[in-house]
Amino acid sequence: MTPIKKIPEVSTFTFLRQAIKILNNPLPFHHKNFERYGDIFKLNVGFGKHAIFSRDAVLAEYVLQKNWKNYKKSAIQTEDLAKYLGNGLLTSEGTYWRKQRKLIQPAFHKSNLESLMATVKQTIVESLVEIKTDVKTDVLPLFSDLAFKVVVRALFSNAASDSEIKTLQHVTEENQLMLVKELRQPYLKWYFESFGIIDRHLKRSNESRDILKNIIIRRKESQTRFDDLLDMLLEARYEDGTEMSMNQLIDEILVLFVAGHETTANALSFTIQLLAQHTEWQENILSQYQSILKNNNNDIMAAIIQSQLAKQVVEESLRLYPPAYFIDRVNIESDSCNGYHFDKGNNLLFSIYEIHRHKALWEFPDSFVPERFAPENAKNYSSQYFPFGSGPRKCIGNNFAMFEMILTISEILLKFSIKPVKDNIEINPLITLKPKNAFVKFEILKS
Repeated sequence: MTPIKKIPEVSTFTFLRQAIKILNNPLPFHHKNFERYGDIFKLNVGFGKHAIFSRDAVLAEYVLQKNWKNYKKSAIQTEDLAKYLGNGLLTSEGTYWRKQRKLIQPAFHKSNLESLMATVKQTIVESLVEIKTDVKTDVLPLFSDLAFKVVVRALFSNAASDSEIKTLQHVTEENQLMLVKELRQPYLKWYFESFGIIDRHLKRSNESRDILKNIIIRRKESQTRFDDLLDMLLEARYEDGTEMSMNQLIDEILVLFVAGHETTANALSFTIQLLAQHTEWQENILSQYQSILKNNNNDIMAAIIQSQLAKQVVEESLRLYPPAYFIDRVNIESDSCNGYHFDKGNNLLFSIYEIHRHKALWEFPDSFVPERFAPENAKNYSSQYFPFGSGPRKCIGNNFAMFEMILTISEILLKFSIKPVKDNIEINPLITLKPKNAFVKFEILKS
């Protein structure tokens, strides 16, 4: 019988002593513990609670894919995040999640996404007009606006006003910052509740819900078909022939806003900075995309599929800077894997950031090497690469996000060259991994 390996522990005192640093950026704290204890450690956070952190790719694949039925999302998603977003795919569990996933999945099949790509491309091209040249530019606000407009138009066509879009965007960002404070400062829960801080944010969430409700009502009353995601969701039917309720529909749309714009904006911002530092890849992508367009009869989807070099660059950027840099699960029944035993109800947090940079899994793990995702190489990394999660709960919008990012990068490089203005890429780990001071300089491409 294989002996059970003991999981090293980090004390509550160590956690509290580093509390301020962890609030600002927990990744150095995690990395230090991984380097000291190995690929797994237990963190005692006080109040009788603990969490198990892991950068073990074998364990991650086991939990997310091979034995996924024994693992559920933690209270971070099903309670903390759910109070702001409702009970959508990202925050739901069990039978309800399975029912919703089965209902919504067809809307994100590649065949349905193909009809949305003209709208996506038009939105991207219109947004690129706002780029200012020959000045230092923080690309995160630029891509946040672009990605939000893409999600809104893919969902609603032109049904949402500019003021409605801005409100939805602001509420999404405000609530994320609040949730970060709640999760990283659990000892201040009494303060957030007693002084009505959480209630104020929940009222803002209700503003978003009212906006979405009005948009849905207007669409139903118009009796006009736009072939967008809202039409697909309105027409989706459960096995008994019923449709989603208004509240269910709003919950799912809120999740699509958060997951659809936040992570894409972050990933694009990191990718552009990497391209600024590696000009040879700008030239490679541009040359390939120009060749594709020259021999393409305005088939947008075909152009995306053929843009292999842009895809490789995006995939390598997602490896180095995965927006979903942590994935959490709780085991329903006790379980064992890779020599470790997990009692029922253990809280497991997988550091995708650490797995994607693990020295034993990747050659030159901290270097930008898009060649590793060439078609002949990519299959080598399927069991250690989780930018969209893995298994049945893999992000439902992963294809949409990839298509959007490939198009955006390709269209930018048709018009601009990108120059670096600083040597390092800074990060700001919140609910997602965001860039910080993401400055580059755009120059008009010389023909």
